[in-house]
Amino acid sequence: MYHVNGTLVERSAATVSVEDRGFRYGDAAFETCRAYGGEVFRWGRHRERLEATCETLGMAGVVPDDLALRVAETLEANELADAYVRVSITRGVQPGKLTPSLDVDPTIVVVAKPLPRGGDVWEAPAVVQSVTTRRPPGNVLPAEAKTHNYLNGILARLELRRASNDDYRPDEALMRDTDGYVAEGATSNVFFVDDGVVKTPDLGSILPGITRETVVELAENEGFPVETGRYEIGDVRDADEAFLTNTTWELRPIASVDGIDVGGGPMTELLSRLYDERVEARCYSR
Repeated sequence: MYHVNGTLVERSAATVSVEDRGFRYGDAAFETCRAYGGEVFRWGRHRERLEATCETLGMAGVVPDDLALRVAETLEANELADAYVRVSITRGVQPGKLTPSLDVDPTIVVVAKPLPRGGDVWEAPAVVQSVTTRRPPGNVLPAEAKTHNYLNGILARLELRRASNDDYRPDEALMRDTDGYVAEGATSNVFFVDDGVVKTPDLGSILPGITRETVVELAENEGFPVETGRYEIGDVRDADEAFLTNTTWELRPIASVDGIDVGGGPMTELLSRLYDERVEARCYSR
């Protein structure tokens, strides 16, 4: 069961118009969330980022007041407690021209799928490959906006396909900005540890990931030094340990970068445990 424009419908009936601008132009905002024990982790921050993206797209005020209820109804209808949740808001159906109309009748969709606690779409550490596809700067595409237009990440993932062979199958791209500094993965933020310092690229040209934000908070709360800056690919390859973050992966160790072994380590394991404890406290201990 999916939630489409305020109504629960069977998956086979969950459709939108071919004239919807989300389909035509990628003119839409979305959030990927994760529910634990029926509670969406950090829902407030996901909603804030969704509202900010809609505002960036010139459709402020379209996020409905009852969006959390729609998510809860979708989880309940599918009898899901631990789940992947995606919320999408498009500009809706409008005339077939590039300039959007001022009046917006948005299309709002909530999708939920099973995702057991402790599981993710990958069962092993990430095999990471640097790619030539660059992350566009914020004055080209706003890095903080999470939109349906994922062509940049798709092109990066296609590079991985071309780099794959029987002995080597990278599953996440490491993208750089236009100055050649490490930015992020195609669908993830990047961390590495060097001499006990947790390092991650600054927010200049990357999506401000909510899992990234949580990990930085956890590290700082423990008194671990955290540094944000501009880094070379070699800094990640030569790191003591490295990991990726996103909502569905949580913290995923990096096995290798460009065929060079990196691996997780004690800091990765500790931060992963602290993250799990935060989930436990916020979603299971009520």
